[in-house]
Amino acid sequence: MGKGVEAAHGKYAQMLFKDLFETYSNALRPVEDTDKALNVTLQITLSQIKDMDERNQVLTAYLWIRQSWYDVYLTWEKDEYDGLDSIRIPGNMVWRPDIVLYNKADDEFSEPVNTNVVLRYDGKITWDTPSITKSSCVLDVSYFPFDSQQCNLTFGSWTYNGNQVDIINALDHGDLSDYVENVEWEMHGMPAVKNVITYGCCSEPYPDVTFTLILKRRSIFYIFNLLIPCVMISFLAPLGFYLPADSGEKVSLGVTVLLALTVFQLMVAESMPPSENVPLIGKYYIATMTMITASTALTIIIMNIHHCGAEAKPVPQWARVVILDYMSKIFFVYDVGENCTGPPNRREHECNLKSDGLKPYEKTSNGHESYKGVKMQLPKNEDCVCDVVIQKEQNGHVDGIAQGGSLEKVDGYCCPHYEILTRNIEYITNCFREHRATTIKGIEWKKVAKVMDRFFMWVFFLMVFFMSLLIIGKAP
Repeated sequence: MGKGVEAAHGKYAQMLFKDLFETYSNALRPVEDTDKALNVTLQITLSQIKDMDERNQVLTAYLWIRQSWYDVYLTWEKDEYDGLDSIRIPGNMVWRPDIVLYNKADDEFSEPVNTNVVLRYDGKITWDTPSITKSSCVLDVSYFPFDSQQCNLTFGSWTYNGNQVDIINALDHGDLSDYVENVEWEMHGMPAVKNVITYGCCSEPYPDVTFTLILKRRSIFYIFNLLIPCVMISFLAPLGFYLPADSGEKVSLGVTVLLALTVFQLMVAESMPPSENVPLIGKYYIATMTMITASTALTIIIMNIHHCGAEAKPVPQWARVVILDYMSKIFFVYDVGENCTGPPNRREHECNLKSDGLKPYEKTSNGHESYKGVKMQLPKNEDCVCDVVIQKEQNGHVDGIAQGGSLEKVDGYCCPHYEILTRNIEYITNCFREHRATTIKGIEWKKVAKVMDRFFMWVFFLMVFFMSLLIIGKAP
């Protein structure tokens, strides 16, 4: 019975097709009154977002486009054709509206897919076509990778004005029931708005329907691949101040971190459109690179202070008070042998010398250093008993025995070999004290450099921390 009904429908379909298209022309609008507009209902179903090209600002989407209208010349009575209410015929055989995507960005202007249309007995024609569209989309990447975008799809007739073809929204939004989720973008809606625009070329109104795709970027990929590595690299920059100055790697670390951030900056710049709106992550990279450049410059300055040596001037009094006395305690910087529980032990050598009967240098009224003296009790024997007092005023560089001071006989006669021995001991002592004074000067400059290293290390740690919080706080 079913095969017989199908055969009957096929017979009447052939008859209907012949009757309908015997005198039909698809070149003109199918209206009885040419002064009236033909209503075309438009419905867009978004199936998939295939690609978003940020640099070229092009959105590639897969759409299903449904258009329906009434053709007054393609109607029939169902009873005359055995109850046949609809037929499917090639789309190029009927008149079709020339509705196109206005903001198309495809290089090739391809024609619509020539799919079949569904023709009903009352003259209603439904034309469903799949389409992969490339549309222009103005992107605002100021908050990349936490940005949201709105891309428009504007459809309208290319040649018919509003007095000839009027476009009607089937829905007040695009159909998202068959939407396939995109790995990079979240779909938050697709509202539809009808516009009637009068262009400068023509006085007639031209209606169009604009579908707005509201998209939000999935930022987790960029957080793990661009943001977190940048933050981790940024925290390496302050650690350059913690490296020992004698390691020779302080400047190398800063330059290496700077090059790593440059690579990440180039990766972001290649994917972003060239515009005046710098992405948020790009601003973070630039700020971090500026900070690392400043830290590298400060490291070079501090290394010069560290290597001042004995030839440099003494540490100024203000630096001695502010840096060596106060800041060194705040940042827990101590000399070798010092700790946080005991007082500084900078004069340990002097104590050792006192145990040997040697007095340290003292300041005189004119500002020069004066070596107070060396008292030695020479051994006594039957032949010679000497008690020698060596008195020497030192106002400049000591040149050995030639500039030796005066020997005074205290008690008894001093043997000649004891006199020579005393002068040699005096010369050795002076050389040792000069060497110790210059060594202490170099140690003080090294301590100044170490305190400055600790100070800038914490300053730059705080800068990196607050910059990271700032970029997260600005994310919408």
